[in-house]
Amino acid sequence: MHQSILVYRRYLYLKCSVAVALVALVAYAAYRPAGPANGNTWLGYTLGVISAALILWLMWFGVRKRIYGPGHVRLEDWLSAHVYLGLALIVTASLHTGFEFGWNVHTLAYVLMLLVIVSGVYGVLAYIRYPRQMTENRRQATLTALMAEIAEVDRECRQVSMGIGDAINSEVHKSSQNTRIGGSMWRQLAGDDPQCATRAAYERVRTLARAVPEDQSEAARQLVSLLGKKLEFVRRARRDVQYKALMEVWLYFHVPLAVALLAALVSHVVAVFYYW
Repeated sequence: MHQSILVYRRYLYLKCSVAVALVALVAYAAYRPAGPANGNTWLGYTLGVISAALILWLMWFGVRKRIYGPGHVRLEDWLSAHVYLGLALIVTASLHTGFEFGWNVHTLAYVLMLLVIVSGVYGVLAYIRYPRQMTENRRQATLTALMAEIAEVDRECRQVSMGIGDAINSEVHKSSQNTRIGGSMWRQLAGDDPQCATRAAYERVRTLARAVPEDQSEAARQLVSLLGKKLEFVRRARRDVQYKALMEVWLYFHVPLAVALLAALVSHVVAVFYYW
């Protein structure tokens, strides 16, 4: 997904979605029901059918994007329409309710719909923002290349620290063995490790380097520089994992909420026609 999806075909699907929303708003403003506006009028049922059709069509995108082959409609068209018609759904569904809400399955379906749309909006914004930041953070390198750089610096640190002393050697060993990239979802989203072994080693070695004998001072300075270099690589690697997690986390909400919405929608329709 790129920002160009939002301007795809010169905002064609934005224009279509605005047209759908405007028609619904004009019809709602012009219609004068015998009682208060609600979903049981002919306009309410019409907007309800349109909203339900939009929900089913929007959910079908999850199936369509996993179907290999060209298809009759380009995937870019599906995606652009998916974004904008999802926003138009807020208008049609809200007008369908007549703004009557309660503790029932009908309101539950409406709330779930809003949550699905909000999570989808976050997904769009995430895929616009974070790929650029990932590229800037990687500086034309991949995460695999960053991990290789960290391993190489670790090797250099071990070589340099061999002749400096046990205390410094111990810190280098801890940095090499206990530095973690990634981890749980919360750790990935945080993009940091409060107990970072490399950061602790860097600070500790800087302190210990001031007390080494004169003949080891150059090696100690080199080691401090190497640990600082490793710390920068570790931070960039963690940011890369963080950006990827921020781009994916919304799916852990969007998909389950969409399934729950489908179930609530079916219950809503059955309840309406059962009591009709």
